[in-house]
Amino acid sequence: MNINFFQSIYNHPLIAKNDLNEIMDAHEKINFSKGRLFLESGKMANSYGLIEKGLVRAYVHDFNGKEITTDFYSTNEISIEVSSLFQRVPTIENIVALTNGVAWQIEFDKFQELFHKIEGFREWGRAWMSGQLFVLKQRKMEMLTQNATQRYNTLINDKPAVLRHASIKHMASYLGITDTSLSRIRKEILFD
Repeated sequence: MNINFFQSIYNHPLIAKNDLNEIMDAHEKINFSKGRLFLESGKMANSYGLIEKGLVRAYVHDFNGKEITTDFYSTNEISIEVSSLFQRVPTIENIVALTNGVAWQIEFDKFQELFHKIEGFREWGRAWMSGQLFVLKQRKMEMLTQNATQRYNTLINDKPAVLRHASIKHMASYLGITDTSLSRIRKEILFD
């Protein structure tokens, strides 16, 4: 296990080294292949994963059955469906690997055990969740206040792996635009 990887994810001053070792031991290494389905709509999330290498996409089907990308998770990020995992309800999201990669998975029961046992882990969880609320609010504001080119630039700056491994269709649906519009934006940026 790569302690630096886990320290980068579970970065909190109250997590002592022996606590980090216990947290690390609660995770299972998953070598995944492109196309692996981590979570399927209608099922309940029973774990989350730390992405060590690779790119994963979350998506839903809209009212017409069209796939809409809701998020991308890449290196040093947590692939999670928060509502299903913590509210213990079936999800409407699907989470699938876009590349081969490595993840470290922790089951919900193990997470709960550590959350109640290790103060630093509990405080990390609270801080992480607060940060995610900020990220969601920021994304919502960007969708309302930025034009498509600005949203595209934000995406490729924040998640460069998406540019290398995701299809135009997946990126366009995440940005709330058509494939054609994204192709035009990419050409404009290339020739500027």
